[in-house]
Amino acid sequence: MRQVSNSVRVAFGTFEADLSSGELWRGGFRIKLQGQPFRVLAELVQRPGQVITREELQERIWDKGTNVDFDHSLGTAINKIREALGDNAENPRFVETLTRRGYRFIAPVTVLDPPATNPIPFTSFVDEEALPDPFAASPAEEPPLQNHPQINRSWLRWLPVAGLTVLAMLAGFLLGRGGRVEPQVPSLRQITHAQRILPGGDALEVFPVTVTDGLHLFASVIRDGRVHLERITIAGGQGEPIVLPDEIAGPAIADISHDGSRLLVRSHASNQSEQPLFIVPSAGGSAQRVMRALAHDATWMPDDQNILYAAGNDLYTAPPSGSDPVKYASLPGRAFWLRWSPDGKVLRFTLFDPLAHTLALWELSSDDRKAHPILTSWTQSRKICCGSWMPDGSGFVFQAVQGMTSDLWLLGTRSSQPVRLTDGPLDYQGPVPAHTGEKIFLTGVSSQGEVQLLHPGTHEFVPAQSFYSGAHRLEETRDGKWLAWVDTEGRLWRARSDGSELLQLTPANLQVFSGHWSSDGSRLALMARAASGAWSIYQVLADGSDLEPLLQTNSNTADPTWSPDGQTIVLGQAPDLLGKDAAPRMIQALDLKSHQLTTLPGSRDLFSPRISPDGRFIVAMSLDQRQLKLYDIATKQWRVLSTRSAADPVWSADSRSVYADAFMEPGQPVYRVSIADGRAEDLGGIANLHSTEFSDLVLCGVFRDGTVAVRARLTTADLFSLDLAKHNPQIMH
Repeated sequence: MRQVSNSVRVAFGTFEADLSSGELWRGGFRIKLQGQPFRVLAELVQRPGQVITREELQERIWDKGTNVDFDHSLGTAINKIREALGDNAENPRFVETLTRRGYRFIAPVTVLDPPATNPIPFTSFVDEEALPDPFAASPAEEPPLQNHPQINRSWLRWLPVAGLTVLAMLAGFLLGRGGRVEPQVPSLRQITHAQRILPGGDALEVFPVTVTDGLHLFASVIRDGRVHLERITIAGGQGEPIVLPDEIAGPAIADISHDGSRLLVRSHASNQSEQPLFIVPSAGGSAQRVMRALAHDATWMPDDQNILYAAGNDLYTAPPSGSDPVKYASLPGRAFWLRWSPDGKVLRFTLFDPLAHTLALWELSSDDRKAHPILTSWTQSRKICCGSWMPDGSGFVFQAVQGMTSDLWLLGTRSSQPVRLTDGPLDYQGPVPAHTGEKIFLTGVSSQGEVQLLHPGTHEFVPAQSFYSGAHRLEETRDGKWLAWVDTEGRLWRARSDGSELLQLTPANLQVFSGHWSSDGSRLALMARAASGAWSIYQVLADGSDLEPLLQTNSNTADPTWSPDGQTIVLGQAPDLLGKDAAPRMIQALDLKSHQLTTLPGSRDLFSPRISPDGRFIVAMSLDQRQLKLYDIATKQWRVLSTRSAADPVWSADSRSVYADAFMEPGQPVYRVSIADGRAEDLGGIANLHSTEFSDLVLCGVFRDGTVAVRARLTTADLFSLDLAKHNPQIMH
């Protein structure tokens, strides 16, 4: 095979590959992939979107006369590639198998560093003669792990994007055009490469927003485990921090003024919905608090002089001083992503139903202020949100979730049916059109994770590498013989501690958030919901039978835990971010024989209760998650146990301490607080994870021996631009 004298580096998803050295990187760290698997990967990424037959791969990689079992070797190589990329054959994001034909690389591919001489033209990268063979021989041994060299962004070029399609043949999309029209592929360009843009979270009320002043993009980013605000140049992707006062914790952008000089920013320091609202100069400088306004979203009015903000199920207008807010409209739900049409006559927004947990696009006219839904006949998704008007009012671009993925769609003024703009492999969120209308800026998101364990007396997490490595929440029975866990798709599983007798306990149409064993290990109490329904309390036997609801209410009930005798379940209400409804937050006890609910005295504005294994105490969190409070069941008194931020509290097996995740603190340490004296001990956080590539963690559970289990997560998100007019000028008509 031919030698490569010049470096060729490409990027796809969160990965980079150096085709000359045979190295694969993710997030600045090398991923092990040697020999033939990398050669196969190199062949695939050089021809994205094209089917490469098995015969071609055999001819290119396996020398003539080589005496090997080719089918077995190729299958092994593909499996190694998928393992390195975290890919799945049944639901591929990178490598697609075409039965009896070959393979196709379906992710967008970027040329980061073409050869220094005779650069590869955009249209000829897939030409074998234009691209030297990247492999003369495999490296004899792996070099030590090291930081990845800095990306040379001046060579940034995009290959044809096979994973993105514009369905230009739709009748409504082509109304008024004659003749046969070939579909065109939009040009997708990556703007940032730091992978630090704050994405939308799993909780349905988290909608991070990107806005533009024409030259820059303004976005929330993650640094050191905390959220900051940055101004990012569209041309080069360089980010510059915007200094904010300490009062604006976890800044979330709501909108930008029409002249691009002022940002509306919400503080988002806790999971409460209504937060303080601030006006921040886009060029930096002192911030102004909008007095008397607590909001979950906001936008500038068309005159750029007043603010429209959403609080509860109502919209209010107020001047920047915040004085004398006036109710503008009442809505049947909570409104997000408020966006005025360019002529200022129509307001479109996302309406969240906290009980059905659906998202829909609504609009109201400035004349009558009566809200009504749009796209009511469109059945592609029950989660439609986050739309923005094209600058000339000719269309409206939004995101919709189908299954587990999020893509962008465009609704034109002449069509009742939207046109799909993206089709993976990333999740695409938060569309915002450029001022020219020829581009759409968006966020591309990729998420991965694994369970890691911190054993008592150690200081570093290690990968679980076990049957529960895909767990999001897990719990052990008191005798240590059984384990139950909820996976990232919301399914409940159970198995013996050695992994035998594995069984899925809940059906696919029930989304489970958490499950807790009864003291005798015979049953589990679940927080779960149907596809379109409120969070509720269920129980299921350990063999998967007799799944039944325990409580029917008109609110989101959550966090059931058993009393030691198995006769009572203590529960709370879901926090705002899992569905804010009219029910007050409090802790209640459900008697399973009488089905009577009793409210614990002094429990208002507390949630996420946990009964201690000995049945003496209940621990719960304040709504702002800045306090752990302890309830003595005998004396019926509450006391503050800890004033550190807390999430996912778990009792120790001996009932002497509580574990929690200090998610608001730098490094997100997991700590243990003593019941006797309230003394807290940090056990480990992000810095103690097995690999530095992970960006955050969630406390999954604690084993009986004190081993802490966390889900280490790598959520990478970057900004992209989608060029519509360059490839299909008719897209808006």
